[in-house]
Amino acid sequence: MSGENVRGRRRVAATATIGVAAAAVVVGGWTLVAGAASRDAANRWVLVAGAVLAYEVAFLAYHLDDDGASAFAPPNLVTLARGGLYAATAGFLFVAPTPTIRWVPAACYGGGVVLDYVDGSLARRTGRTTALGTKLDHAFDTLGFLVAPLVAVAWGHLPVAYLSLSAARYVYRAGIGWRERRGRPVGDLPPSRLRRPLAALQMGFIAVALAPVLPASVLHPLALVVAAPSLAVFARDYLAVTGRLGSTPPVGSKSTDEGGSMK
Repeated sequence: MSGENVRGRRRVAATATIGVAAAAVVVGGWTLVAGAASRDAANRWVLVAGAVLAYEVAFLAYHLDDDGASAFAPPNLVTLARGGLYAATAGFLFVAPTPTIRWVPAACYGGGVVLDYVDGSLARRTGRTTALGTKLDHAFDTLGFLVAPLVAVAWGHLPVAYLSLSAARYVYRAGIGWRERRGRPVGDLPPSRLRRPLAALQMGFIAVALAPVLPASVLHPLALVVAAPSLAVFARDYLAVTGRLGSTPPVGSKSTDEGGSMK
């Protein structure tokens, strides 16, 4: 058997293993939601959570290295667990916030936020930083900033306007892609001491917003105040990489940082 075939089989095996774990999350989640709420609620939970998990497994399979080994690096396993928690959070999009489950999305998303710190710390401490891990981290960051606010809006905890922050990264990347397709210059993202603190602020605020601790009358106006600085950073970053702030970037240059990740 050729080395290429062996690597291909290992890659398939790695994807299948993660896929089985995702299926276990779906089955376990359905059982828990059905017991806490109803089978109808559990079915609606599976509809969304299953779709998000399928996306995550497909993303992993697409970016996996030749032998699939990087998927099982400890930091990446933590990141994949974070993706599972975000998928579980997303599942409550069409589930009513009954007393038995109203804390669950906050717990799932909050757990994912904690793991976001753990995977980065573990990667630095063990020296197991991988290209796959970086891609998973950025993708799951974006996913978490999308699905958790959607659930908070659906449950009436956040205003629809807060979703502008969820959309900002996609708008940023679309703008960069449009410029690149037209052969327009795209420069490097400037360093910022605000990106990470603002990302931490948004994660913490979303976790609090998902929890049934503050009334909507407090959360709705507070959400607009909290979102404003991050939206300003997105706008500043786009203006910077397109040469509208400072010097014009050289043609053909490309932003090396993950602009819009807020990290």
